[in-house]
Amino acid sequence: IVFTAIMLIATLPILTGGLLMLVLDLHLNTQFYDASFNGDPVLYQHLFWFFGHPEVYIIILPAFGVISQTLSTSAGKLVFGGPSMILAMGCITVLGSLVWAHHMMTVGLETDTRAYFSAITMMIAIPTGTKIFNWLGTFMGNPFSTISLDIWYALSFIFLFTLGGTTGVVLGNTAMDVALHDTYYVIAHFHFVLSLG
Repeated sequence: IVFTAIMLIATLPILTGGLLMLVLDLHLNTQFYDASFNGDPVLYQHLFWFFGHPEVYIIILPAFGVISQTLSTSAGKLVFGGPSMILAMGCITVLGSLVWAHHMMTVGLETDTRAYFSAITMMIAIPTGTKIFNWLGTFMGNPFSTISLDIWYALSFIFLFTLGGTTGVVLGNTAMDVALHDTYYVIAHFHFVLSLG
């Protein structure tokens, strides 16, 4: 919850400012986003995605806590690698806030900018993989005499989230991101990570 609150506090003012500038453009004839008056329409995309991408992590981080608690309660012990789980959530918070422009690979970003966002996007897989490893370590370390519904839920979350995360690593590659931009692959990635997970 702390990491989620930090992300909300850091990103909501940016979205508010971007929407305020949009309203000013529409109603007071300012030219923040109007390219015909030296405005920058890509600026709106940057401001939107600076909030929009961390929002995905704002939604999923509490679910990570629910899965950890479910596995911990069912196993009757603490989650395997507890300190590394907290560190992983902190890393996801920081890295997830730095990769907004990987949604904008087709707007003409510089090559070095695309390389930066591609590398940071793929780096998110490291702390996420740590969480998956620790969840499976918690599950495998205990003989569950009967696998209850909550364990099936947690295992299905882990499986579907891993599948969605794998598709996300593919989208981290700039060339693949450009090729798959606005396709059902991106929609499938999003829904495997958030909806099905």
